[in-house]
Amino acid sequence: MTALRWQGFLEELGYSVEVTESWSGGDASLLIALHAYRSYQSIVDFKKQYPIKPLVLILTGTDIYRDIANHSEVMESMEMADQLIVLQSAAVDSVPARLRDKVQVIYQSVEVDTADLLTKDDFVVSIIGHLREEKDPFCVVRSLPFLPSDSKITVKHLGQAMNSQMKDQATNFNATVDRYEWLGEISHADALKILAQSRLMVISSRMEGGAHVVSEAIALGIPVIASDIPGNRGLLGEDYPGYHPVADEHALATLLYRAENTPAFYASLQKCINLRRELITPAREKQSIKELVGSLIAH
Repeated sequence: MTALRWQGFLEELGYSVEVTESWSGGDASLLIALHAYRSYQSIVDFKKQYPIKPLVLILTGTDIYRDIANHSEVMESMEMADQLIVLQSAAVDSVPARLRDKVQVIYQSVEVDTADLLTKDDFVVSIIGHLREEKDPFCVVRSLPFLPSDSKITVKHLGQAMNSQMKDQATNFNATVDRYEWLGEISHADALKILAQSRLMVISSRMEGGAHVVSEAIALGIPVIASDIPGNRGLLGEDYPGYHPVADEHALATLLYRAENTPAFYASLQKCINLRRELITPAREKQSIKELVGSLIAH
């Protein structure tokens, strides 16, 4: 999604853009690589053939929060790049100090149509994202038994199970947990509709680079309850009041119930979300990309 969105902006700006899984070896004025580890060979090959042509590296969450410690290729890719892009502000702190002069934050933009939003009569909480270990996808299920009996919270869980164990767990919870519904993989449009009709979105990941679904929640004005990790803080802000410790279902239940039953707390979440909207406008992202590419090619 990031690659295709950047392609769209660059083509609107008059550039010819080819999106490929790896560099084809063809001539180009500029290479933009997404993912330091997976794009390592393309980066090496491009710099070998065109040592003075500019190369932009967009760092992902797995690059900066996992692979940088385990794979030397990540650091080598970062050193070869002329410009490093991170997708949320907290990621800058994970880049080695000697390379930070090459880092720029460009927030991922979202454009959504909010004209057809339905009235949120029930307290629906949505979780959106494929079911895999680093997402801790069932933290919210573990939290549900700790909700007081008067809570009206129900959970809609959207996303494909990425292995048979996750599928079995989700299927079992769907059948046995009253407040929980797993909808599996659905279209992006339908996911946005469910998000728009939610009172809250939960993102309980153990690791994130800057989840696009958080930006979508911000664009729709939907408050978020999030795990306290850099990837979430970089999008929602350091002073956001809706963080819970990673994998802490008790704390998550407390925040969910507080949002449901304390209007002032819910309003504080809403206010913070609304203040972040200006960061994720398409015009802002397009302008950032225009200035980035223009400055590199001009040199």
